[in-house]
Formats: sequence, structure tokens, C-alpha cells
Amino acid sequence: MRMLQKFLGLFVLLLVVAGSTTGALAQQQKRLAFVIGNAAYPSGALVTPANDAGLIAQTLQAAGFDVVGARDVDQESLRGALRDFLGKVSAAGPDAVVFVYLAGQGVQFEGENYFLPVDAQIANPADVPLQAMRLSDVTKSLAGLPTKVNIVVLDAARPNEFPKTNQPLAGGLALVDPDPNMLIAFNAAPGTVAPEGKGPYGAYAQALAEMMRDGGLSLDDVFDRTRLRVNEVTQGAEVPWNASKISAPFVFFDRAPDAPAPKVSEAESQANRTREIRDFDAHDAYVAALDRDTLRGYEDFVGAYPHDPMAKRVRAIIAARREAITWRETWLRDTPEAYWSYLRRYPHGPHAWDARRRLEHFEAALEPPEDFTVYAYDVPPPPEEEIVYVDRPVLYFDDPDFDFDPPPPVTVIFLPPRPRDFIELPPPPPPVGIFLLPTPVFVPVPAWVNPPHDVFPPPNDVIFNNIHINNTTINENNNQGGGLTTGQKLTAGAVGLGAAALATKVALPAFLQKKETVLSKQNPGGLPLKPGQGGQQPGVATPQSKTLPADKLTGHALPGADGKTLPLVNGKPVLNGQNLPNNPNLPNNKSKKLLNKQGTAGGNAVTGNPVLNGQNLPNNPILPNNKSKKLLNKQVTTGGNAVTGNTVVNGQNGANGQGQNGTGKTGKKLRKIPGANGTPAVNGANNASVLNSQNSGQNPPNGKFKKLHNQGSGQTNGQANGQGSGPQGNGNGPKFHKLPASGNGGGNVQQKFKVNNGNPQLKVLGQPKPQRPEFHAQPKQQIQQVHRQPQAQPKPPQPPAVKKPSCGHPNEPACKK
Repeated sequence: MRMLQKFLGLFVLLLVVAGSTTGALAQQQKRLAFVIGNAAYPSGALVTPANDAGLIAQTLQAAGFDVVGARDVDQESLRGALRDFLGKVSAAGPDAVVFVYLAGQGVQFEGENYFLPVDAQIANPADVPLQAMRLSDVTKSLAGLPTKVNIVVLDAARPNEFPKTNQPLAGGLALVDPDPNMLIAFNAAPGTVAPEGKGPYGAYAQALAEMMRDGGLSLDDVFDRTRLRVNEVTQGAEVPWNASKISAPFVFFDRAPDAPAPKVSEAESQANRTREIRDFDAHDAYVAALDRDTLRGYEDFVGAYPHDPMAKRVRAIIAARREAITWRETWLRDTPEAYWSYLRRYPHGPHAWDARRRLEHFEAALEPPEDFTVYAYDVPPPPEEEIVYVDRPVLYFDDPDFDFDPPPPVTVIFLPPRPRDFIELPPPPPPVGIFLLPTPVFVPVPAWVNPPHDVFPPPNDVIFNNIHINNTTINENNNQGGGLTTGQKLTAGAVGLGAAALATKVALPAFLQKKETVLSKQNPGGLPLKPGQGGQQPGVATPQSKTLPADKLTGHALPGADGKTLPLVNGKPVLNGQNLPNNPNLPNNKSKKLLNKQGTAGGNAVTGNPVLNGQNLPNNPILPNNKSKKLLNKQVTTGGNAVTGNTVVNGQNGANGQGQNGTGKTGKKLRKIPGANGTPAVNGANNASVLNSQNSGQNPPNGKFKKLHNQGSGQTNGQANGQGSGPQGNGNGPKFHKLPASGNGGGNVQQKFKVNNGNPQLKVLGQPKPQRPEFHAQPKQQIQQVHRQPQAQPKPPQPPAVKKPSCGHPNEPACKK
């Protein structure tokens, strides 16, 4: 009986422990983040979005978020990555916190906001819905999932570089209403755009990261302080905006009990927000109105201080907000009467062409009937002094036409000073790999800031486990493709350096991991295959890949590339520019580097070895076996000829390489080369077809050179670009035939030839102009193959061996003596 009681007691205890453990796990919230930074747009690369995305992603990692992100993604990758992320959020269950950050180029079209992938091609406004991702697709998808908190940040209100049309798009982003349990934030107020920063980070991303790292700040405080900081840093040129319907308490970091007391208590801060605007002095009244960011707050400031220097700036803020509200209500109603009502208020407003496009959709007249019912908006019509700010497609707060005074400094009762270590942030190292976000230098979180206690720890997150490290940074291996920067020592128990380097990197979404694997196989160096797939990061210098195969550097394989045997010279490989040893013809006994098959400009290719000033040509004693090489036509370069694969310098390319400028003596004559299209070749000096750099860009008929005898010492010397001609040989040098085409030198093998272009040395006698300005290949059987004879005296022919008859064997005749 006692044993049974003990067993039952132990069983109850286990149930209690299991229940408490399950409850603790159930209370831990999962934090998931999706971060994109698009900068490499074809219309013009942006400076900061990729770095901004890396900074926000790193801050979210420190706050316990499981972050996936990428940079410079196209439309397919963007939609695929978002689809994977939404599936991840759905599997996280209730109480999940979701953060979506999109940095790049945004645009509004007919009441909807769109985020542009890097491959978007916007030629006219109708292209926007087809080429970009609609923001409401993201917000509606999140709203349909059982999440606790949804935060969507669109850092994309920037000037666009779309082609100018007579029906322009409204600038900036459109005013939206968040869904329940959701906060939506823009880097610039609706209808306005932010100036592009000079880097390394945008003012909005840096201010948002600063406020997120402040322990104990509520979500509203984070974004309100971000607006004040950005307005202060940009001197009023940028006014962020946010709207929230989140009721659940949420903080990014906890504030430790021993944390220093804030300079302004929570009670004082709350009192300042409920205090009347007119009760502040003019400077603090402007900051208070900006902190509240409501139409009423701004109107209260103008009413209390109509002649203050800030009144003009505040009127512009009111004008943009009033127009945005008017358009939002018009778009929600979506009737011809609503669009006529908008055009009556703002005939040249930012959304005037959106209204006209919607009227065309309804097949309604652009001019309203006299008896139509004017829609009653929630905001009154704009006064006359506001029209100047919205009588244009977009509003710039730093527009020199308005000449706004800079805003006053923010007092400590609204915003504490910037942390010293977060004022000037160093640029991140260049990202290594396709789609990967930059990994910024990590600034340690203050010691009195703790990670939230109820957060489910993200997998393999070194930053989350080491947010208080103060030995410079957390990124030591970033420059080598890892994720850690210089001088960092991880705390005891932290993972090894290799795993830490991977953990500090922002993971790619599953869709992009597969795509990155495929692209990496196609491009092992990690260099971009096209714009939008890991292009050079704006603002940072991307080093060239050191792992790119040699045959990828040019169109042809290099000597010794990819495991191939190096070319041999005198039985030894030529490596790193080391040529033939003890070559007296080369300066300082140093050889030139081997060239690839294509040669170089102004030179000729001879036997695969460098040729300097006529040396190292056929019949040169330093060539193996003193054998001459065949003439090649396969690879001809600008200003030179392809002669058995060697390089000829200064246009010297004689038959045996001894004479210069035609001073050779008694050289053997070469076999004549038949002219193009069956016409006979003409004798003349300075032939432009083969052994002269004067006309190296021309191809012989049938694409092949005649094989030449290895004799003949006479030689010509081509001038720069192959246009000049050397003096005629004094001796009996080889006589060459001109091809029936003019050559002005420096031509490309694909260049079309013209007849009689003014070169007196290259004239075609009686040659009819072909229909196509190029050589016609002759049948191979018409070309006489000429084989070079060896230099040594031919051996006398030996009589053929006579087979002895069989004899002396059984059934065979006797052998004769």
C-alpha cells in the first residue's frame, strides 16, 4: 500500500513538473524577422539600403529574432522568399512576433504601395502592379495569421528615376491603415520622400536601430523617438511616419533593475504628451507637435505661433498630411463622385493623374457634371497658403524653393542625446556571396540592457548570446567571408570561430538558399551573373573573386588553367612570366609573360613564344630543332598578325627574324598566296595580308593562310596601329602579294573591308565590289597546300627493302648461293 502511495505521489510530481515546463515553453514567444535591402537598381544604384538592411537585421538578431534576409533580389526571388517566410510564421503558432523590413525603392500607384525588386522595369505607370510587390499582399497575409505583434517597416520613400511621362506617378508612399495587431512605418511621411544619404547608413535605419537597442522602450516610443532623431539629423529634410493598432505590450530589450534612471521619467514624458502645444515655448512646441505627429498637433502649433520660423515648415507638413488623408478617403470610396471631388480640391495635386486613371476605368468623363454630389471628407479643404506645397507630384522638405529654416535642437525632455558609440558607424565589410546582407561592425548593447526573458532563443545566434561584449566588436572574420570583425573575443562557452562566423551572418530564406546554390555552381567566384544577383555593393568596394577559374576570366582558357599542363619551352614549363633562361635577346634576362591565344594589340603571334624586335622567329636558333611554325589565322588581334601563335613586337615579323626594315639579304622566295575570290595576288612591298602588322585585322580567303617556306630574311616594319609601312628591302627579300582589299590597320577580324579607302598602297585593280563587304571563302580544293621543307639537307632516298623468298624448307626450292 505504501509502495502504491509513493508511486502515485511520484506520478503526480512528474505531472506537475511537466505541466510547469510546458507552460514555460508556451509562454516563450518566437520572434521572426524578414529583412530585404535592394540597392542595385538598373536605373541607378542606391547607396544605403543594403547596409541599412544589414544593420536592422543585426539589431533584430541581438533582440532574439530568428532573422532571414537578402539583398538585391529580383521579383521571383522576393516573392519566393516571402512565401517561405510566411510559411515559417504560420508554423510558429500564436504569440509570435513578426518584423518585416524592406529597404530600397518604393512607389505608390492608385492608392497602393509597392516595393520594387531590382529587376523591375517601369516604363509607364501601368507597369508598377506587374513589376513590383504590393505592400498590402504582405500586410494582409500577416493579418490572416495568428500572430501577436506584426511590425512592417517600409524604408523606401525615395526619389524615383522612372522615365518622365505626361502622367506622372505620385511621389513617396500612400497613407495606409494598419490591420489589428500591426504597426506600419515609413521612413518618410506619406506624399514626401527622403533624401538619399551619403552612407554608410541611412538616417532612418541608424536612428531606428539606436532606439530599438534602448531597453524598456515601448513600441510607440521607439518609432516616435526615431522620428525626432531623424528630423534632427537631417535638419528637417526627412519626417518619418508610423501608425499602430497594437495593444499588447512589447519591448525589443528589457531594462535591468540596476539600470540608471532615465533623465525624464515616464510620468513626465506622459505629461508632456498630453500638455497643450501652446503651453510650450516655440522651440519645444515644434518638437512636441512633431513627437505627436497628428494633424491636430501641427495645426495647434501654427495657431499658437503663426509667425515663428518653424510655422512655414509645419504648414508644409500639414499640407502633405491633409492631401494624403483626402486621397486615402477618395481611394476607399472608389467612385466617380469621389474622384471628381478630389480633383475639385487638388486639380494639380500629387494624385490628380491617379484620379483621372480611375475615372477612365469607370468610363466616366474627366469633367464632372454640374449636379454631382461632392464627397464630404473628414478634413476641410486646404487653405490657399497650402496649395503651393501640394501642387506638384511630390514634396521635398529640403526643396530650396521653399527655403525652410532648420529645426531647433531637440531638448532632453523629448529625446536623450545620441550614444557616443552610435554616432559615427563604420561601413560594413563587403558582403561575400550572392544575396548575402552586409554584416556591420557590432556595437555592444549597454550592460543594463538585457534580452527579453520570455523569448525563445533563436538557433545559432552568437549575437543574442553575446550582446554585452565590449572588446570592440563581434565580427572578427567578416573580411574573410565569416561574420566576425576585428579584435572580438567571445564569452566563455561561445561557439567556435567558424560556427560563430556563420551564426552572425543573416541566413538566406530557403528559396534563396536553393537559388544561391545553383548560381554559385554557375559562377564559383560568387560574382553576379546579372544585375540584382549580388552586384557590387554601393558604398563599399567589392574585391574581385580569387576563386574564379582562369578560363572564366577571358573567352579562352589560359595556359595551365584548370589543371592543364603548362606549355613547355626547352623542356621546361613557362610559369609566372619566367621564360627561357639565359636568353640574351631579352632585357635583363627577363622574359615576357606568355600571352593567350589571342595575342595583344599591335603584335603578332609566333610559335607560342614572345617575340621582341624581330627575335625568336622561325629559323631562330633558340627555337627547338630550329623548326619553323605554321602561320595561323585563327586568332588575330588589333594591329597584329597571328603567326604560329607567337607574339611579335614592333611589327617585326620576318621569315627568319634576322633582318629589320627589309635590310635582309638573299632571302628565299615564298610561294605566292592566291588572292581573294580567285583573283591573282599582286606583288608589292609591305604586304598587308600576313607578315606585317599593317593590316592584321584582315582575314585571307577561306579563313586560312598559305603555308610558307621557312626561308627569306627580308622583312618589313609596321608602324603604330599597323598603318605605316617600312622601307623596301635592299636585297632580294621575299616578295608578298597584296590581298584585294584596303587595310587601314588596326582592323578587327570581324571588321568589314572597303575598297579604295584612300590608302595608296592597297588598291584593287579591276576587282568588282562584292555584294557583301567581306571576303568570300574559296573552296578548300582551290588552295594549294604548300608544306615547308626542313632546314637540314634531305637524306638520300633509301631503296625499298626486298623481301627474301622462302627456301630450304620442305616442299620449297633449294636456296641459291
